[in-house]
Amino acid sequence: MTRRVLIVEDEKNIVESLTFLLKRAGFAIDAVMDGTAALQRIGDDPPDVVILDVNLPGTDGFDVLRAVRSAPATRDLPVVMLTARMQQQDRRMAEDIGATEFIAKPFSNAHVVDTVKRLIDR
Repeated sequence: MTRRVLIVEDEKNIVESLTFLLKRAGFAIDAVMDGTAALQRIGDDPPDVVILDVNLPGTDGFDVLRAVRSAPATRDLPVVMLTARMQQQDRRMAEDIGATEFIAKPFSNAHVVDTVKRLIDR
């Protein structure tokens, strides 16, 4: 069975890059550009892993993560927080809310793929 990854990112070039990398690694990819669309997509049909940007228009990544963790159906869904903000407090906040992993931009292509594979295989 093909594993599904939802990319929640508002920068088109990053969506294209992640989509290319993860499709090449054998994953089915879906992408949305804002937090509201992410919550709808996750609620309708949860993916196997979410890659979630912190800075999103409207509902930010932290709010999306809070909603995912508060819903029984998605409480254990692996969520990789992706952000250009390198501040330690952002990482701590993501971990406190329940992020499974935290990857800073710019990211290593191999690290992203390896992280998704590891989370799906656990």
